[in-house]
Amino acid sequence: MPPNKSSGGQRTHPLIWILAIICTVLSTAVIIAGVIVFVGYLAIHPRVPFISVTSAHLDNIQYDQNGLLETQVAIYIRAENDNAKAHSSFSDTSFILSFQGLQIAKLVAGPFDVRKNSSIDFEYVVQSSQIPLDPLRMEEVDSSLKRDQITFDLKGSSRARWRVWLLGSVKFGCPLNCQLKFRPSNGTYTSSRCTSKSK
Repeated sequence: MPPNKSSGGQRTHPLIWILAIICTVLSTAVIIAGVIVFVGYLAIHPRVPFISVTSAHLDNIQYDQNGLLETQVAIYIRAENDNAKAHSSFSDTSFILSFQGLQIAKLVAGPFDVRKNSSIDFEYVVQSSQIPLDPLRMEEVDSSLKRDQITFDLKGSSRARWRVWLLGSVKFGCPLNCQLKFRPSNGTYTSSRCTSKSK
């Protein structure tokens, strides 16, 4: 009978061991980072900064039978940071005020910071030049004046960012898309929800 030959197992290449060790270290680092982020979230309870219209006033509205509309509107916008342990910064802040699809003005603000658990208010006084209206929009203005309620659209956004030591930098979009309703007879603003804060 031929002699039995014992076959030894193949040895694992050292490169495989090195790769396995690297993967183990990386997996451990990811788990530790996840725990740190989770603990940091629980400790800080971060809230998304937001933008809101707090008030407004229709200072002036003039409309003639030739279809020319002229307005002046004061809009008060607040940037708010409810985080007690993190500063916020806002950038790319821009809003369009329009009437029946016609742009009246663009409201902008340069980059600014909001301290922890604080807010900053902006007052925009928007004075339009004479806006020529087509017959359909003229009918809408006539109807609005008879109802004593006229509506403007405010659309735009701002980018908010807050930075926390271990969590790093987190960015959020703050979109606004709402209607501003006024009484032409006295210029008062009919308060309604106009904010980027989620419900």
